[in-house]
Order: sequence, then structure tokens, then C-alpha cells
Amino acid sequence: MKNEKLIIVSSISLIILLLIPLENSYGHGWGIDTTLIDIDGRKISVSVELPLYTNESNDNVITITAIDKETKENVKNVTFLIELFHENQIIFRNYFFTPDGNLLIHVIPTEQGETKIIAEKDSLLGAWYATDSKPIQLEGNIFESGGLFNFEIEIRSIDEPTNIVEDLGVYSVDVSMVETTDYEKQSANGDMINFRTKSYFDKLSHFNYDSKNNLVTFEMPFNWNEKIISHVPVVHEEVHFPKNFSDFLAPSYTGKINGIDLFKSNVIIDDYTEEGKRIIHFVLLQDHLQYLKQEQKKISDDLPDYMLFTLEASDKVEFPMSAMTRDERFQVDLSWAPIAIEPNTNTKFVFTIRDGNTGEPLRQSTYDFIILQNNVEIYRTSGNADVGGQFEDYTFMEGQTGPTVIRFENIRGTNSSTEFGLVVVPEFGAIVILILASGLISMITINKKFLKSKLSN
Repeated sequence: MKNEKLIIVSSISLIILLLIPLENSYGHGWGIDTTLIDIDGRKISVSVELPLYTNESNDNVITITAIDKETKENVKNVTFLIELFHENQIIFRNYFFTPDGNLLIHVIPTEQGETKIIAEKDSLLGAWYATDSKPIQLEGNIFESGGLFNFEIEIRSIDEPTNIVEDLGVYSVDVSMVETTDYEKQSANGDMINFRTKSYFDKLSHFNYDSKNNLVTFEMPFNWNEKIISHVPVVHEEVHFPKNFSDFLAPSYTGKINGIDLFKSNVIIDDYTEEGKRIIHFVLLQDHLQYLKQEQKKISDDLPDYMLFTLEASDKVEFPMSAMTRDERFQVDLSWAPIAIEPNTNTKFVFTIRDGNTGEPLRQSTYDFIILQNNVEIYRTSGNADVGGQFEDYTFMEGQTGPTVIRFENIRGTNSSTEFGLVVVPEFGAIVILILASGLISMITINKKFLKSKLSN
């Protein structure tokens, strides 16, 4: 297996895809985590942030910042006692001093040798500190593997270098390093298929593809303690596989955690981010974690210390498709009939224009409805959705096959636009649907014979 490592930050491409405004929501496992320390009623916010990428240069920086919640200013002359753990192994336990409340630890990855700190040391608590000419450097194979990194932090001095404080307690901060892992698994006909996982939370294990039942499983450590869950904004995991792996290419997927069915919104198809690959995103928000915990407790009070992910291909097709405009002012829902679009058969495109924030249909919504093939318009019309919903008819001619884009422009007289796409390929018996949402595309491949059989039933 080949491993690639990077550090996750709060802003990631999936947030754009799912239209979840999490870029300012930091917490357990999200590249930056914050804890609140009480010093005689004074609230001090301590945050830990890891770099975006780890590399062989010395510009990888762990940033630890102490801010007074009332004044919004950095706390002066802070001495931290920091203990860092990874996979239940201690990496270091040391004092660090920062005069301006902003501690920078420059990480220099090395393949071998013990972890060591290179910096100046004060005489009071033996704390490492930086000078203008000599930053604090941490050498070692710190980020050799991904998963959660646990920082146990105490404040030992504040405001003045000699103002020693004690018995404030130990505060935990957890930050994740994303790990990408490749696996070679055998298909039903004996071909070796490359799967890839990417974890934005903790380290994954026991990855398996069951070709007989056409499902993927893997595990991840997880603590179902209420205190931990309340500190987790989202758990995000990805499964990648080739688009030409037809056995596992399906119009939709069902997901489970420890045998509990997930909601439709927890399992997202993404065919745009990586060329030639399909990515399935597992996205579990805090409410979903609470739900999963309660469902497991109905079975047993003894909860496991892991999540067992199950991903299964499904033939279920669901309308409407939804896409936001790039500025997220409007949402367009689109369906069409018949589902199996063919030349010389009238297709009715049914759509609703909604408010991007509330989801409510917008009355008197003007629009331009455009059909393109090979970047050339083959049809354009303008209309007004009196009650927010409307339809347009179009019959594709015999030669009008291949990639096709359905575009909505000038929505409600603005520059806002969005688009959907479909590719009708009768000779291959498949329909390919692409959904453009906030600039990202998700593609679903549907077997036309399967659709016809379902429709006839």
C-alpha cells in the first residue's frame, strides 16, 4: 500500500460540494481545534493549527495561540506545558514559552532518529523559546502516518514571565492529519482494481471489497463518548475507484455505520474532483453522530470503540437533481421524463427555481433555458416560472447524441446561472447524468435496459 500524507485545514473542497458553511466551524479532527481555559473566571481560548502539507522543507509549522476571550487580544508571556500523542504513543512532553501568545513550532520531518527539539531554553521552567535568529524546531518522523494527533495542554505562566500558575487542569485538543491509502482488490472476473481511501478524521484499517456482494467495508477508531461527540463538527471519509470499474459503478449507494443505515445526505457521489475516478464521500455531521449513537444503544449499551463503514452499490434512481448557482443565491431542482432520454422522443424537463438559503420556491422567476452539445447551443428559450415551477419540452434528433448540457441562465434577471448535463449514448445503452453544483460536477451512470425494465414494471 502506498501512503500519502497531508494536513487537513478547515476549508476543503467537499465543503463547497455539499454547500455546508463549515469553513469557520473548527473542532475535533479539523486541522484547527480550540479549547477554553478558565483562569479565575478569565476565559483564555487556546487553539492548535497544523500545516496544510507536510514536506521535506522546514516550513511545516504547528501554531498554538492563546487569546483572551474578552479583549480578543493575544495573551502575553505564556508558558505552555504540551504533551503530544499519536496512536497512543507519546511524541514529546515539554515546556514552551511565547512572549506574544503565538507559539510557532517548525516541524522538520526526518525518516530516522529520535524526536528532538532545537531552540533556546529559559532558566525558570526550562521552556523552549524562539529568538529572532533561532526559531523553535522539532525534528523527527512526526507525521509518518495519519490520524488524530492529541495535544494535552496546560498553561503554566501568563501575563508576566514569572507569573507562575498551577492546577488549572489539562486541556485536550485533537487535530487530524489526512491519510491517503491505495489498495489493490480483485473484481468478480479476477481483474485487480485500485481502490483508494482518504480519511479526514482518524486512521482507517481493514479495507475490503466484497466482489460477490458488491460492497466496500473499512474501519476507523471512534470514541462514542458524549463529550467527544459534542466536540466533533463532522467526520469525513472518502472511497475512490476507477469510473471504468463497471461492477461498482452505480446510480446510487447506500451506507451503514456499525450496521445502522445512513441517510441519503451522508453518502455523496463525486465524479468531478479526480479525472477518471469516482469518489464516494461519507459525511457525518454532529447530529448524525448523535443519531448513530442512540440507534446503537437500542441494540446494546456496550458501544464499540470504532466505526465500521459499509458502502453498497444500489440501482435506485432518485429525482429531482439539485444544483446551486455559483453565488448560492438560487437552487434549481430538475427532473425529466422519460428518464431514458432517446432521440425522436419528446423529453419534458420539469424544474423548480428556489431561494438558495430557504429552499422556498420563488414565484415569477424568469430564466433562459439552454441546451448545448459540444459547447454549441442547439436550443434556447426564455420563460417565466409563475409559481416557481415550470417545464420545457424538447425532442432530440437522431444526430443529437453525446454529451449534453442543460443550462439555466439569467435567473430572475441576474447573472446567476447553473447547469446540469446528460449524455445519451444509445449505441452503448447508457445514460450519463452530470450535476453541476457550485462549480463541482457529480456524475451518475445508469443502465438504460435496467431503467426500461423498471419503468415497464
